[in-house]
Amino acid sequence: MSDSPPPRRGARFVSWGLHTYWRFSRGLTLGVRGAVLDDRNRVFLIRHTYVPGWHLPGGGVETGETALDALGRELREEACIALDGTPELFGVYFNRRISRRDHVLVYVIRRFTVVEVKQPDREIAEAGFFPLDRLPEGTTVATLNRLAEILKGQPASANW
Repeated sequence: MSDSPPPRRGARFVSWGLHTYWRFSRGLTLGVRGAVLDDRNRVFLIRHTYVPGWHLPGGGVETGETALDALGRELREEACIALDGTPELFGVYFNRRISRRDHVLVYVIRRFTVVEVKQPDREIAEAGFFPLDRLPEGTTVATLNRLAEILKGQPASANW
């Protein structure tokens, strides 16, 4: 038999409370991006209304949503593109520019349907396919790096 007293109920509650606090106050955030590549050696890029540069389409994974569901939703919303199969998960990147707990999943998409031409809206200023050897001025460094990793075999970075 042990001589130590049984744990107090209050101590157990404090421990549970701290665990719950840390779990919800330090939650991981997750985003998805799609490198949509067509058979004419072009990539689909978007330019937002609220942040500079040309980007791969994508966005955040919502609560209760899978990464693939989020990718499909973001491609429909930002690009008017529907997936015609399961895309290839290319890499997972730490995005410290967003937060100390943000990660981005990058998918390569080669099987898709353009449902309609994406028109500008409140979120997307411009969107379209661009030849890989003539990307638009202002294409972000992260976008250029991901394309070099995917298409030129550049070593993949752990960071966005």
